Amino acid sequence: MTPRPRTPLVHWTGVLPVAAMVLLALIWGRSLPSALVGVVSLFLAAAVLAAVHHAEVIAHRVGEPFGSLVLAVAVTIIEVALIVTLMVDGGAKSAGLARDTVFAAVMITCNGIVGLCLLIGALKRRVAVFNAEGTGAELASVATLAGLSLVLPSFTTTTPGPQFSGPQLVFAALAALALYGLFVTTQTIRHRDYFLPLTTAGEVIDTEDHADPPSLRAALSSLGLLLLALVAVVGLAKAVSPTIESGVAAAGLPSSVVGVVIALLVLLPETIAAVRAARRDRMQTSINLGLGSAMASIGLTIPAVALATIWLKGPLILGLGASHMVLLALTVVVGTLTVVPGRATVLQGSVHLTLLAAYLVLAVSP
Repeated sequence: MTPRPRTPLVHWTGVLPVAAMVLLALIWGRSLPSALVGVVSLFLAAAVLAAVHHAEVIAHRVGEPFGSLVLAVAVTIIEVALIVTLMVDGGAKSAGLARDTVFAAVMITCNGIVGLCLLIGALKRRVAVFNAEGTGAELASVATLAGLSLVLPSFTTTTPGPQFSGPQLVFAALAALALYGLFVTTQTIRHRDYFLPLTTAGEVIDTEDHADPPSLRAALSSLGLLLLALVAVVGLAKAVSPTIESGVAAAGLPSSVVGVVIALLVLLPETIAAVRAARRDRMQTSINLGLGSAMASIGLTIPAVALATIWLKGPLILGLGASHMVLLALTVVVGTLTVVPGRATVLQGSVHLTLLAAYLVLAVSP
């Protein structure tokens, strides 16, 4: 007899959002000792994982292309919530937090996730095989959005400093939304075959074993738990944000390290999923997760933060510094050379991971 699948209400992903909300109610408005900050941080990370899990359940129920949007929007809400929470409490010194977080997400996805998955695939099959057409379209979209949102502000002259003027920020936000929408349409409808995994012989894998879609009741339960998890993430992040910032300052680290911490936290679920796909010889799926996360981070976070500037005080600095521009340029060039053949070895994966290591070193010691 086939065992009955567990519903979200009895699974750990159903318990944790409720537990996180109870913890949030207990600590709200209080100063947290160091020991309790560690506990809250664990619940925060668990709430992020639970939120993404419930978004995936809903995505499985509604299907594509709406399924991809559900997960991307849920993750982006988490990212924006963390950014805005820290910007509200951080004052002028957090003006560049959105830039730091988005750029960290780009470097972690394009070099960390992609590089690690290429390395795993190449070690397992000698050569990691993926679809050059789809991967090239993803990389081109990421490069365009990164250039418009993170590089161009450093060279505009209407507003002093590496920031957009009002009309420029509106254009960048609308362009990001439009390109992300077009990317999702291309990936899920018009050219879906470009983004499907390939065999080592280069043949498209269009049929895989999938679990049955969840019932309507399970999907609605996940929707409620998703909302609980998102509220918990926002509240717990606000509770630990003073400790994060003071800890970074006490360690003598640049404030941009906070952005790296946020990006690592938000991208943890995608990283785990991408590594699992690479171990199953689904390299294209891994790359879709990596570059797709970069697209969502820029294409949805920049417009959301731009909208938040209506009530946030202080400037919004988006332009990168010279060293980060060099790293972004190297990432685009190396990524292009990796994508063009549609096949990668251990060397390509190692090069991407080296770029990530260089970014992390410069983040700590600029």
